[in-house]
Amino acid sequence: MTPVNVAQSRPQDWVYLSEGGSTIVFSYTGPVHPDFTAKILRLRKTSLNVASHDTTIDAEDDPVIAFQNTVIAALVPSKFLPDLEVVLLDATWLAALEALRDSDRPAERRAKDQIDKARQKGILATDLIGGADILAIEIKPKWGFLPNSAHLSQETAEIKTSTCRFCMHTRFKFKDDVATQYCPLDLYSNDEARVRRAIRDLWGGWVQSNGSLNNMRVFVSGKMIRPSELYASLGEFLEVSTEVHEALATALLPLLQTPVLGTISGLQRSLDALDIEGIFKLHGMAYPNAKGFSAVRGNPTLGELQDFVASYHSGYCALDHSKLSLEHIDTYLVAYLLSATFKDCSVIFRIRRSDRSGDPSVDPHAVSIIDLDLKGVDRFEQWADLDRRIVEYYRDIAQRKLCVE
Repeated sequence: MTPVNVAQSRPQDWVYLSEGGSTIVFSYTGPVHPDFTAKILRLRKTSLNVASHDTTIDAEDDPVIAFQNTVIAALVPSKFLPDLEVVLLDATWLAALEALRDSDRPAERRAKDQIDKARQKGILATDLIGGADILAIEIKPKWGFLPNSAHLSQETAEIKTSTCRFCMHTRFKFKDDVATQYCPLDLYSNDEARVRRAIRDLWGGWVQSNGSLNNMRVFVSGKMIRPSELYASLGEFLEVSTEVHEALATALLPLLQTPVLGTISGLQRSLDALDIEGIFKLHGMAYPNAKGFSAVRGNPTLGELQDFVASYHSGYCALDHSKLSLEHIDTYLVAYLLSATFKDCSVIFRIRRSDRSGDPSVDPHAVSIIDLDLKGVDRFEQWADLDRRIVEYYRDIAQRKLCVE
């Protein structure tokens, strides 16, 4: 089937929604259209400092689609994944969209990058936050496990197996002015009291930061809102008879009790069987003189990723992860990159104004995992360096947090 061309819609029919480091997202708000209604448009960005564009990738489909359809879909139930499809782009149309909506972007983003108007293809995806009767809560749950100590050093083992990575990183990032008390292990615990505590702490961090922390975002009828804007709308979606975070937790609990969080944390843990320390030990054994990961191999191909997930249960999961095996170094590198995808993904939970029961069967997109992008091998050195600095900082903390799986 020939992809639809975005120029069949008007630039003014799309509104700015959000953006990340490499992509920017717009939501369709125009008249009913068979291809665009209830869809978002995901476009690649390019740095303002880039003088030219790599035209060799202009005609290719965004690899996110193939990655989700053939790799992620082999690991995650399809009911938790949004629909993705190719859309053809037009440079003049993109320029008009940018002229209309660039002022809606955060100033710090505008200062660094812009829409990549040389791209010929983008992505249309299910609009998970739009609709006049939708309250959408986006949660970035982060790491849901404590590492196995098998390949940790004596200096790091006690710390890493007692305090989760997110809580250590939060303290490292904000020092004594901790912006949130949220611990991912509470959210993943499947214990109602702890899950409620996680929602309370996510809510507290969201309110305290005026919505700037990215672990939780709130959308009402397709618009991302700040804490000061939310209270007038809450009564339409929640039974607000107690504290707001309690009402929100009550509405979210049925959605959180689906297998989605268990799926994410299980994949994070199994795919990161060695920890970054074990990965570096294995890499050093195999390539003692190499200056970095990207010096000895490129990013895994789609074929390598497909081969990995095809043998994930019977091959990778059957390995003895307590031993560092040179024979399986490429397998462990691919696995770790996939684990990074699930450590950084987000989940969108939708609550309809017309249905406060929280029954996921009422809405086929009630729970969806997004931001499932594959990371590159050039990130390994950054990850190892950050891991080292976080643990070194946390080692000097007098009152360390004890995180419980």
